[in-house]
Amino acid sequence: MTEPRLLSTKQIAEHDKPDDCWIVVDGQVWDLTEFAPLHPGGAGIILRYAGRDATEPYSEIHSSTLLPETLTSSKLVGILDTSTISDQWSKPPPASNPQLTLSHEKPPLQTLISSHDFERVAQDTLDPKTWAFYSSAATDLITAGANKSFFERIWFRPRILKDVSTNASFSIQDIVNAAPDHPIFFQLYVNKDRRKSEVLLEQVYSLGIRTIFLTVDAPVAGKREADERLKADETISTPMSEAKATNDKQGGGLGRVMAGYIDAGLSWDEMAWLKRVWKGRIVIKGVQGHMDAQRAVKEGIDGIVLSNHGGRSLDTSPPAILILLELQRCCPEVFDHLEVYVDGGIRRGTDVLKALCLGATAVSVGRPFLYALNYGQEGLEHFIDLLRDELETSMRMIGITDLSQVHPGLVNTLDVDHLVPTTEGHPYARWRPKPRI
Repeated sequence: MTEPRLLSTKQIAEHDKPDDCWIVVDGQVWDLTEFAPLHPGGAGIILRYAGRDATEPYSEIHSSTLLPETLTSSKLVGILDTSTISDQWSKPPPASNPQLTLSHEKPPLQTLISSHDFERVAQDTLDPKTWAFYSSAATDLITAGANKSFFERIWFRPRILKDVSTNASFSIQDIVNAAPDHPIFFQLYVNKDRRKSEVLLEQVYSLGIRTIFLTVDAPVAGKREADERLKADETISTPMSEAKATNDKQGGGLGRVMAGYIDAGLSWDEMAWLKRVWKGRIVIKGVQGHMDAQRAVKEGIDGIVLSNHGGRSLDTSPPAILILLELQRCCPEVFDHLEVYVDGGIRRGTDVLKALCLGATAVSVGRPFLYALNYGQEGLEHFIDLLRDELETSMRMIGITDLSQVHPGLVNTLDVDHLVPTTEGHPYARWRPKPRI
């Protein structure tokens, strides 16, 4: 194998165009001409450093192993000759757009004491397009709001005279390496090209991951109007589908771009295919009624996630906590056969506790983690501590000391019980559309 050639900064600087793009990362010179248009973060950031050293911005987001793992060895064109580095060449490239000036500075992390605080700071300090993508939900935000508000309509029933004393964009490989002792599941969106999904699952299994969450609550992109209203960077593309962001008469939503490769025709009939290519545990994310929960038991699925995709898909779909009550009323036997997770509207430790009392195995938390990530790892750890403290305090307040002691008798659901469906069809309407001649 031949040694990479030594390249001067003058030679590297000549490759600074979209059709001839070299960058330097950790002293290695890479040809990214073909990869730049496929970069999930957009070609713009790569082209900004074309013919230059991109080590610093690259390292802020990616691991050092990502380029060698992603590109073929033929794209490594040489090694930087450090003796040719000049002050002029080392200067960062000029910004292509004026730097964003945030309307507010982030307050000290320790002054944030709830998930709502993280959300308010994120709204004030994130880039407007980032905030719109994180926070947006479908059309009138009814489902997104109900996910949260329905927890407020369920009351605790505390017990007294109880002893309540008391004394957590890299490759999958990098994520596993960063948390070798932590259980990891993989969220799968099935590709229209099934072979691509099979190759991905083979990689996931080889890394020791044994559980996948098959996502079925977003077969197509929902109409997320806040995301659509702000223009998208048209250099952004998705690596799996190569679909590019566009600004058209519908808007500039990133959600539509990200959903481009997903197979909207996935059905129960194809569980046999999935079980053939995946030998680990399967959890279906996106169950929104007791009929599908019962079908999951019939298919031998290991678990389900009651979810409406955070209200980002179909507005006026039922809130997750209401679906949990539907399962308890219509098919309580499913809790004996599979694990049941609740996803949507979790903002407080009290929300977690209510879901657990009603039979949930665990809950998922989405947007609050994104807002906490505004402060990096320290923000995530602080948010987890807050949520844990709220949960433990609430447990003591209702008279329990361990989660093994939760049960439905600790909550009052009368305010929403009349909204829980009891039949597969409509309780009294029998109308059906008639064929037209």
